[in-house]
Amino acid sequence: MKLGFTPWIRFQLQTPAPVVEADLAGKTVVVLGANTGLGLEAAIHFARMNAGRLILACRSQSRGEAAIEKVKAATQFGNKLELWIVDLADFGSVKSFVNKFEQDGGRLDILVANAAVSPLSYQPTKDGFETSLQVADLSTPLIVLRFLPILDKTARENGTASRVVVVSSEVHYWASFDKKVWTGSDPIIRTLGGAAYHQENGSSAIRARYPITKLLNVFFTRALAARVSPHRVVVNTVTPGMCKTELARDLPVILRPLVWLMHALLGFTAEQGSRQLIFGAVAEPAHPEKLHGQFIMGSKPTEPSDFVLSDLGKKSEELLWEEVVEILDKVDPKVKQVAEEYLARKI
Repeated sequence: MKLGFTPWIRFQLQTPAPVVEADLAGKTVVVLGANTGLGLEAAIHFARMNAGRLILACRSQSRGEAAIEKVKAATQFGNKLELWIVDLADFGSVKSFVNKFEQDGGRLDILVANAAVSPLSYQPTKDGFETSLQVADLSTPLIVLRFLPILDKTARENGTASRVVVVSSEVHYWASFDKKVWTGSDPIIRTLGGAAYHQENGSSAIRARYPITKLLNVFFTRALAARVSPHRVVVNTVTPGMCKTELARDLPVILRPLVWLMHALLGFTAEQGSRQLIFGAVAEPAHPEKLHGQFIMGSKPTEPSDFVLSDLGKKSEELLWEEVVEILDKVDPKVKQVAEEYLARKI
C-alpha cells in the first residue's frame, strides 16, 4: 500500500472512532513512555477499565510522579497504580527494569510499547548506538522479548491471550533510505546506528531517521508475530496518526510555527490518538487472533507499506530479526534463552 498526501489528509480529518471498552479487572497492564502524551492517555483509559494493576514505565521520576497524579485525578484509580523507572536509551536500565518485573513474580496481560525520541543531531548512547534507533528498535524489542515468557505464562494459566502493542506510525510509508544499507553485506542496524554512517551522510541521516525507526517497528512486529502463537500472545503495531504531543518539542525554532499550524488544522489530540493503542490492546476480545501481526490504522487492520510487502522487504525483515536477536543476546544472554524456548521456529 502507498499512502499519498491526500488520503493522509482525509485520514487526519476523520472523526476517530470511540475508544474500545473492556473489563480489565484482575489484569496487569504495563505502559512504556507513560509520563505524557499517548502513553499517559492510554494509561488513563486502562485505569478507567479497572485494570487490576497498572504500571507506568517512565524515564523521569518527577515526570512519572506527575503522571501518576494525573491518572488519579482523571479516574480516582490509585491503589493499583505503580511508577517504575526505565531509560530506554540505556540497556543497563532496561535490564534492571525487566529483571525487577521477572523477580516480582506477577502476571502480565498487556504490554504497550510506546517509546520514541526524535533528536535533531547524531547522539550516540553510552551503548554505542544512535539514540532514537536504540530506544525504538533495540530496547523496545529487548523488553518485549524478555517479557515474552511472562506473557505466555499468563495466557496459559488464565486461558487468555496476552497482548503486545508496539506503537509505530504511518510515516513508515514514507521512509526513505540508502538502498546500499539494505542491499549490502553490512548489518543494517549497526550501520544505521553507527557514527561512521552519520559522518558520511551528515544531517540527511538524522532527517530520515524517525520514519525508519517506525519502519523497523513494523518489521519487528511482523517477525515476532510469525514466531509466536496468537492463541497465547497477540502482537500488533498501531499508528495513532499525527497527534498534538510533545514529540516535536525538540524541533528547530524555524519549524515550530509550521508544525503548530499542522497540529491546529489536522492533528488529533493525544487522547484521540491513544484510542489506537487501546484498540490494539483490547479489541476483538472473542477473536484476538484477528489482530495478530497487523498494522492498525484508524481502528482497523491496514496493509503496511509496499516496501514491507516486497521481496526486498521480506528479506530485510528476516535479516533485521536475526540482527536484533544477535545484538540483544550480547546485551542480555536471557534473550537467547527466550529465543530458543519460545521462538524456535517461524510459524
